[in-house]
Amino acid sequence: TKDMLNKDKNLKLYYSISEVAQMLGVNESLLRYWEDEFPQQLKPKRAGRGVRQYNAEDIEALKLIYHLVKERGMTLQGARQRLKDNREATLRNFEAVERLKTIREELVAMRDALNAFTYNEAEALRQNLEASQEQEGGAPE
Repeated sequence: TKDMLNKDKNLKLYYSISEVAQMLGVNESLLRYWEDEFPQQLKPKRAGRGVRQYNAEDIEALKLIYHLVKERGMTLQGARQRLKDNREATLRNFEAVERLKTIREELVAMRDALNAFTYNEAEALRQNLEASQEQEGGAPE
């Protein structure tokens, strides 16, 4: 099942550059570039033939860089400075934004479900009214 796959994925210790690029929706070349630009934050383990292996900490650092550069529109220099000077506050802010995104997704799903439910109920009520009017001998004048 899907839940079992997610649990197995959480147990995985290392991810390839292609898996991480897919998670973030970016090119592998961007991850290699960020590794050069953020040497303090990004140090993926190298396996045989220099193949990068990203652990959970590397992925969290990449998500934080992605947030600062892609979502907040910071320059690489600005993002580097932010992570150097105020990493903890930046991380707390990022985690809060991520939680809010999750809550928003849940609320949108609830709204959509409620809209569908309300529409179906209204349609059923309309059909019931039409049926009862037909039984009474037509529409009232």
